Amino acid sequence: MRPGNPWPEAEYLVGFRDEVRVEFDATSVSLGTPVRTFAVRLGEGRLRAALASLVGGLVPMDEALRHLVPAERVQFQRLLSRLNRLLVYGVPIGGRELVRIEHTAPDAGTPAVRVGPDDLVRLSRFALCRSRSNALVLESPLAKVRVVLVESVARELVTSLAEARGVDELAASLAGGLTAAEVRTLLGVLAGAGFVEVCAAGEDFAGEDTALQQWDFHDLLFHSRVRGGRFDEPLGGVFPHKGRIDPRPAVKPVPEGPSVELYRPSLEDVVREDPGLTATLEGRRSFRGYGERPLTAEQLGEFLYRVGRVRTRYVPGPEDEPGSEIVSRPYPTGGSAFELELYLTIRRCAGVEPGSYYYDPVGHRLVLVNDDPGDRRAMLDVAAVSTSREADPEVLITMTSRFQRLSWKYSGMAYATTLRHTGVLYQTMYLVATAMGLAPCGIGIGDADMSARVLGLDYLEESSVGDFLLGSRPPGDPGIWDREQGWEWVNDPEWAAWAGGALGRT
Repeated sequence: MRPGNPWPEAEYLVGFRDEVRVEFDATSVSLGTPVRTFAVRLGEGRLRAALASLVGGLVPMDEALRHLVPAERVQFQRLLSRLNRLLVYGVPIGGRELVRIEHTAPDAGTPAVRVGPDDLVRLSRFALCRSRSNALVLESPLAKVRVVLVESVARELVTSLAEARGVDELAASLAGGLTAAEVRTLLGVLAGAGFVEVCAAGEDFAGEDTALQQWDFHDLLFHSRVRGGRFDEPLGGVFPHKGRIDPRPAVKPVPEGPSVELYRPSLEDVVREDPGLTATLEGRRSFRGYGERPLTAEQLGEFLYRVGRVRTRYVPGPEDEPGSEIVSRPYPTGGSAFELELYLTIRRCAGVEPGSYYYDPVGHRLVLVNDDPGDRRAMLDVAAVSTSREADPEVLITMTSRFQRLSWKYSGMAYATTLRHTGVLYQTMYLVATAMGLAPCGIGIGDADMSARVLGLDYLEESSVGDFLLGSRPPGDPGIWDREQGWEWVNDPEWAAWAGGALGRT
């Protein structure tokens, strides 16, 4: 926002946000936020006095500029542009401050939209209204500002915009004592900020372009919140709960129950017998059918050992920082968090009874957590539906996330990070299964509530984030699609023949 009036019908106020600490010394100004502190060189003078006037409450912009000469006003404009995410702008209409504007992106601007008395208005489908810091706010993944709804009439206005309304009709229905012109001014502010859509009477609202049409609200909101750019909350490894909440252990306590010790392969034998990395990558594909012979306990043991075991574990001493316990597994994760756990729902596996099991990555064993046939069928049925019932799953692997293992350290990106880890684990499973000559298939839809109930989990503490099917490969199928199935090898006509022989273990 630039000094000068971005809303022609409304004066505005400016000041530092409540969470910003401002301290002056002889040559600079120190500005502190919950995440970081930095300094701006600014000696004694009128610019310093103008900036100091913004501390402790909002003041009219004209008052802050009053003692500055034109050249200093330009300097002040540049300074405010640098500090825009530390400031809040109040919009008084009809003598009352109705809303406040907080910039969430460095390049945010809020030009007003002219709203006529006969126009139609409605709330954007991407607008989100929620409670934040004891106030009701409007946010949107399409907006680079947040609007704080200060007065009840502003909140009433927003809740009246679920459907398209005529401006004058809307103004007459509000109980806040605003004139029609003042309602139009407020709507112009909200429209300029990106929360309200406007069209002339007798016309249709502007349609969304094809890119925006294909964004669901929650997907676009998630995208806008897990990367820097248009979000001003702390993001990254800022340890938001350090000193208040104990970190979760790197290794989950193993549940009580009957256990099945698993086969541990020789890594020297594995290296000798595996196909090469390129052959494994090129041979990877999904299977939704299985061989007559079931997967064996030995194959399952080798698969889990190569995919998910704890290889090493560092246990911190009393002098170490909280949260410094780490482990290593065959796949990578951010911060060595390894928050993912594996549960197996088994229908058919030679040497392992049907049931739902927890995989103990330290003891390399399966621990029975549920042997109810109905629960087992329900879990497998959801997995079958995810494959359009092409698969009758032999083994369903449910990946769960101990979310607080990440959120203790990472702010604003913890859930996105666990999904990234889930994708890494999918690829690891695919490659190991392909190298072993098994039938893998990652699936995209699961039931987190059902998984929590069947596996005995707290939905908020450990919840399913991915599912993977594993079984025996149909005989004679090397895992390569051929021309008879309608695929054309566009890069190398001889590739299918090469890959079929290179895979080796079929």
